[in-house]
Amino acid sequence: MNFADLGRSRRRVSLTPMIDVVFLLLVFFMLSARFGLDQQLPLNAAGQAAGAGWQGPPRLVTVGEETLTLNGVAIEVTALTEALADLVEDPSDTIVLHAEEDTRLQRLVTVMQRLSAEGYGQLVLVE
Repeated sequence: MNFADLGRSRRRVSLTPMIDVVFLLLVFFMLSARFGLDQQLPLNAAGQAAGAGWQGPPRLVTVGEETLTLNGVAIEVTALTEALADLVEDPSDTIVLHAEEDTRLQRLVTVMQRLSAEGYGQLVLVE
């Protein structure tokens, strides 16, 4: 029997190298992953619109969290493009967008994408 080994305690396995490897893998996958597709929406800031100025009837779309109004009249999102067709002569006419105070950005972007898909490219965002 070997009495020299009885006084020693067993050495514990160090988890530090394994934690380092897991951390490096986490960083690698976070940097290499694409979380979403980047999109651009053409937008003119108020006062910087190119062209000769405002023409035609007012076209103010107010975007709320649950509501949507066109010139102060409540309207459904699906009927917005039809109602705007009566107010514009050409899809390149300016449409003014205003977001209410508690409106999420995604709601505003959804309305802007819907208008862009219908051919309305001259969108101006006001505060």
